[in-house]
Amino acid sequence: MILGAVYVWTTFSPDQIDLNFKNPNVLLRIIETLLLYVRHGADIIRLDAVMYLWEEPGTKCVHLEQTHEIIKLLRDILNAVAPRVALITETNVAHDENIVYFGNGQDEAQMVYNFALPPLVLHSFYTENTTILSTWAKSLIKISDSATYFNFLDSHDGIGLMAVRDILGKEDIDYIIEMAKKHGGYISYKTAEDGNAVPYEINITWYSALNPVGSDEDIHLQVKRFIASRSIAFVIRGVPGIYLHSLFGTRGDQEAVKETQDKRAINRTIVDVDSIIESMNNPSSKKSLINRDLGRLIGIRINKRAFHPNGDQQILMISQSVFAVLRTSPEMDQHILAITNVTGRECRIEIPMSDIGLSESRWYDLINRKARSAENQKLCITLQPYDVIWLQPSSELVLSNPETD
Repeated sequence: MILGAVYVWTTFSPDQIDLNFKNPNVLLRIIETLLLYVRHGADIIRLDAVMYLWEEPGTKCVHLEQTHEIIKLLRDILNAVAPRVALITETNVAHDENIVYFGNGQDEAQMVYNFALPPLVLHSFYTENTTILSTWAKSLIKISDSATYFNFLDSHDGIGLMAVRDILGKEDIDYIIEMAKKHGGYISYKTAEDGNAVPYEINITWYSALNPVGSDEDIHLQVKRFIASRSIAFVIRGVPGIYLHSLFGTRGDQEAVKETQDKRAINRTIVDVDSIIESMNNPSSKKSLINRDLGRLIGIRINKRAFHPNGDQQILMISQSVFAVLRTSPEMDQHILAITNVTGRECRIEIPMSDIGLSESRWYDLINRKARSAENQKLCITLQPYDVIWLQPSSELVLSNPETD
């Protein structure tokens, strides 16, 4: 659900002059619209580009105090009449500016779009180095029991770059851009305060961003790389979201861009249901492989309390070739060690049990369904290219079904 002032223009008389939130009639109409969505079953209300909500002459009209007060008002209303409904803010800005829409953790958005995540994951796979991603992930502290991050990798717009301008250097951002172009992507720009055009977002599908057009790579390797990238959004603190086209591994629609002259059209291809059904009936097709592997991760994740947004996370700086995080349930009775190889190479890692505060000697790989053992208080693991493993202490598993509790 998207809530925005654009809906107001069709509901007021032509002689209405003041169409911003200073007008109480506008504010009341927006509240009515909000409650209409709730009555029709909305669970999450997205406040689109909400940082521009309030207009004030003499200011940049961005992130104003009045904007935050309106969000607090909407949160208060929902807390009173529909506490099950969550607000999610969409603000494609620098990470530190983005997370201020949590307020104090109790009074504004329950979730914010984690805009820094997509370009950082892309950077890790392009450079085969997780150092920057892992360092940044350590900053994703628990906000409160009722607020967390919305971890997405792609959307109908593109892969925003504004959130990482204070995290990645210019050379790193330029490298991501050039790699994305080679993969068939486009770059959208915005005008900076100095009047120069700066890259705003990469327009490309996530599958194409990971797998260049015309590559002769085996489809299984391409899918494995794609799944590995998406697994990171599943394991870090927050709630993961998947854009429709990433359920099928859609390639960029170059023809749509040419026809519409809209770069964002590359990731808005009309879904062909018949084609999807046909592909699903072929177990070796790309769509079928993605459905199987992605579905398996989703199935495991929703049954493991260690991935709860209020659970703890410990980022492990094991190797620049892997992203590793130990997730712990809010009750502290379940642990999952999630490891992703972001490289196309085999790599061997060693994890001292002392580094994760556990002395377990027997572990079970939930994804690959195999046992692993720690020797001399170390887990020694050889990862194949783009391997993803989720390890849980065997002592925590229900013997009848290790994937659920």
